[in-house]
Amino acid sequence: MAAASFASLASQLSSSSSSSQLLCRSRFIDQIDSRNLLNLSSSTNRRGYSNRTTRLVVSAASSGGSSGKFFVGGNWKCNGTTASISKLVSDLNEAKVEADVDVVVAPPFVYIDQVKKTLTDRVEISSQNSWVGKGGAFTGEIRVGKGGAFTGEISVEQLKDVGCTWVILGHSERRHVIGEDDQFIGKKAAYALTENLKVIACIGEKLEEREAGKTFDVCFQQLKAYADNVPSWDNIVVAYEPVWAIGTGKVATPEQAQEVHVAIRDWLKKNVSAEVASKTRIIYGGSVNGGNCAELAKKEDIDGFLVGGASLKNPTQQTLQPKSCRYFQLEMQSYQELAEGLRQRLYKEMLFTSASDAVAGERSEGIVVEAGAVSEVG
Repeated sequence: MAAASFASLASQLSSSSSSSQLLCRSRFIDQIDSRNLLNLSSSTNRRGYSNRTTRLVVSAASSGGSSGKFFVGGNWKCNGTTASISKLVSDLNEAKVEADVDVVVAPPFVYIDQVKKTLTDRVEISSQNSWVGKGGAFTGEIRVGKGGAFTGEISVEQLKDVGCTWVILGHSERRHVIGEDDQFIGKKAAYALTENLKVIACIGEKLEEREAGKTFDVCFQQLKAYADNVPSWDNIVVAYEPVWAIGTGKVATPEQAQEVHVAIRDWLKKNVSAEVASKTRIIYGGSVNGGNCAELAKKEDIDGFLVGGASLKNPTQQTLQPKSCRYFQLEMQSYQELAEGLRQRLYKEMLFTSASDAVAGERSEGIVVEAGAVSEVG
């Protein structure tokens, strides 16, 4: 799909940041404990309520998914010409991208400057790799730092200078074609983060590893290399890309992808922190297109996509049809009905709370009903 279709994917899936999380929350409505609400049932509070715009807030814990925006990334790999890149950028500039989605594109190095000068600020730019030097005074030492005598490499400082805010690291093509190992990738991620370049940290297993039942072992080993090196997870998006599904036309089923995403989040909780597990976005990559994105995005722990070849194809060959994301409309309709019923029930019970008193705790999330409108808090 061309950039117009990629942008359409981003725009349509932007609602999944709301839809997926709202669906998750709706499953917990029946578990709501009125003790978690501030009961402002006194006459004083009722009078105060009548004189101000007050919101009804129901706190509900989310069982899965991150608390961040939905993420859609386009990895253009080693593709494009000056003319074709110009067309991709033009299509992206014309597309409507909703506010609740992060859109990032990763052009080839030689076109980054061209893209930066012409692309809307609404879309961020990623590099497909960043510099790290092996060697130095000690054999085998991984030396990370500012540029120098490393022919063919691009430094983090240079990437920032031309406008990159993200970098893709650990992609399977870097691991298995170029030969980068886990620790090398972890060091690269650490340096990028210390220089304020955000990281799309890729992990994933090969077909033979999946068939041998080693999917989790491989992914956890790759995660550990990041965890052993990075100073913080605040600016990391984890991209699960099963190697057997990259550029092959094969794709993990929604159930397969969700299973691994849940395992990744659980590993982060046990080995890093519950906060990191909750906040870190875990996205899926591997032959994502308009035909399968909707079913994948339904899963609670899939927080976005890293799109490869599909972000470059002609829209007449691969275009995301509105019906692909029909379930989003159905979810939102059901959610509106659920929220309206909840609002009426709470009115009857006189469980009113103001926004300033709402939702305490780092992991609290909620449903907000204000004058019949629905939005989210988290």
